[in-house]
Amino acid sequence: MIRKARIEDVKAIHGLLMHNEEHDGLVLPRSISQLYSHLRDFFVAVDEKDAVIGCCALNIIWDNLAEIRSLVVLPEHRGKKLGRKLVEMTLSEAVTLGIYKVYTLTEQTGFFAHLGFVEEDMDKLNQKVFTDCINCPRFPDHCNEVAMVMAL
Repeated sequence: MIRKARIEDVKAIHGLLMHNEEHDGLVLPRSISQLYSHLRDFFVAVDEKDAVIGCCALNIIWDNLAEIRSLVVLPEHRGKKLGRKLVEMTLSEAVTLGIYKVYTLTEQTGFFAHLGFVEEDMDKLNQKVFTDCINCPRFPDHCNEVAMVMAL
């Protein structure tokens, strides 16, 4: 099941992001403080015992631009379309909020292309560079991410 994140999910989300950074390195870790501050951005996938097994966030960047980020599904739960469902929930929320352009920075271009995202020149997303990227340890010389955009 996919649902909005709750306060009791913060530590589980943090664990997902930290575990993923150690093993896959595909998402940036977030501090507990950042997660509490941005809890409303997150959706979670939960198992039958309501344990968090995946997460994804919709971060509003500007008046008609949002980012999908922090998409993680535990390895043992991958292949069940949970990542797709998490992204679809964030896209639905973007439309509900009146945001019709969504992007992601990813190394998983095939996954996002399958969902309808298309590659975009990173320079066209300069608001992002000055918010999160500038503080990333991978920026600018070690970033392997590709900007992908979807018009809703």
